[in-house]
Amino acid sequence: ICAMVSYAMMTLVMTSTTLAMTATGFTTAGAADVIRWHIIAMFAPSFFTGAIISRIGQLRVITIGLTLLGIAAFISVSGDEVENFYFALIALGLGWNFGFIGATSLLTTTHTSEEQAKVQGLNDVLVSGLVTIASFGSGAILQIYGWEYVQYAMIPALSLAALAILWLAIKTRRARSIEPNFGGMR
Repeated sequence: ICAMVSYAMMTLVMTSTTLAMTATGFTTAGAADVIRWHIIAMFAPSFFTGAIISRIGQLRVITIGLTLLGIAAFISVSGDEVENFYFALIALGLGWNFGFIGATSLLTTTHTSEEQAKVQGLNDVLVSGLVTIASFGSGAILQIYGWEYVQYAMIPALSLAALAILWLAIKTRRARSIEPNFGGMR
């Protein structure tokens, strides 16, 4: 769920950013620069994301990613200055990186080796499907309702992903509390 939401919500906002910026009066060159910084924010952290996951765990990294996606939406609805677009799209890129990479990393550790190929394939299909819907939906939402509603459209998906993380965290904590402890030995 979190991989689908992270990727689709990033696509939802990124796809209509140039249209929203030019409608607000910014140039396409200015919009391209915002997208450039967004893409840097998406991929530059990848050099460190694995180490961060190893250090603080997949669920925390995913939670940080989802939080950054929410912050991006908040920044976007806070104003239509160029700074809002820059900071929102940078937060969006960072949120995608932590949310998507954290979730796909989690996917590889929660299934048996026999299941992994099928689960990864299904995940890729579901992610691609939701990203396609978000991409097409982005322009329609922007055209009909405006830029703010592109951001508001993130709320249900981010809420669903947050509930999934909460459920998994509770399930994991309960499983750990049931495990026998033999003086620190397993």
